[in-house]
Amino acid sequence: MRIGVLTGGGDCPGLNAVIRAVVRRAERGFGDEVVGFLDGWRGVVEDDTVSLDVDACRGLLPRGGTVLGTSRLQPFGMQDGVERARGTIERHGLDGLVVVGGEGTLSCARGLHELGFPVVGVPKTIDNDISATEMTFGFETAIEIATEAIDRLHTTAESHDRVMVVEVMGRHVGHIAAWAGMAGGATVTLVPEEPFDIVEVCAVVRRRHERGRFASVLVVAEGARPIEGTMEMPEEEVDAFGHVRLGGIAHLVSAEIEHRTGFDTRVTILGHVQRGGTPTAFDRVLASRFGVAAVDAIHEGGFGMMTSLTAGEILLVPLSEAVTEVKKLDSDLWDTAKVFFA
Repeated sequence: MRIGVLTGGGDCPGLNAVIRAVVRRAERGFGDEVVGFLDGWRGVVEDDTVSLDVDACRGLLPRGGTVLGTSRLQPFGMQDGVERARGTIERHGLDGLVVVGGEGTLSCARGLHELGFPVVGVPKTIDNDISATEMTFGFETAIEIATEAIDRLHTTAESHDRVMVVEVMGRHVGHIAAWAGMAGGATVTLVPEEPFDIVEVCAVVRRRHERGRFASVLVVAEGARPIEGTMEMPEEEVDAFGHVRLGGIAHLVSAEIEHRTGFDTRVTILGHVQRGGTPTAFDRVLASRFGVAAVDAIHEGGFGMMTSLTAGEILLVPLSEAVTEVKKLDSDLWDTAKVFFA
């Protein structure tokens, strides 16, 4: 067989481990040839490829990012994109295409599958917001990075009697914020799923200081928003792909806390550092399992499916189930996290 692979959407730790696993399983397990498409769906539409083999993938396991490059472009948004993509697949004689990406990339894969494209999806996002899988690779690495940052901020906050507001990624969901906040002993965590009341947030900070503890660390997901009408918010901007430009909520929360409480308050925005660098051991293993399962799925004719971590096993689930809705924060986990708010 001839198999293609692409990585789309935002980069995250573990992408190279998937590529390596796809190539290793295809070449050594079945004698297949693998074609890598550069910069996600753009490479498919524009027929921009690179040949992949086991030797070319040596050293990829611990490497962050993606050697294939990535973009947010999709065939449905490009002129004659679908037909050009179909032509590329036919010219290369591909029997299957492994699509590694998040909600946007996999939604595109679902649409193309419905048009007859032989695709198998692999879920990727540090936000952990894809339904039908318990966890996506990259998420655990992001939590570790955020938790380490929170641990470090605790010490400087305590040294200067300050309030520290840490902004982490999380456009629509608060998985990173909730996990890192709980692991890092955050005073309060703010997530997109639950609009916050800045008055209550300030009250929590005051109570903590009244008990003689003069440092607070607040974790804020970039998509967190206040209850409507409780805090002045700037007009939202939209990028070229129709996504609201996020980032900066920590500065607004910080300013409100300092104004309302009088406590010295500082901001740290982790930003893309959460995406970068080497993946954790867990993410390397999960990404490798997903890559192997994707190749097996192609050989079994499992097109239109996505690899999924379910109760510790790697299973296949329909792409239609995976991209129907964003996976929100588990209510039980959130209730547990709130127990530790100061």
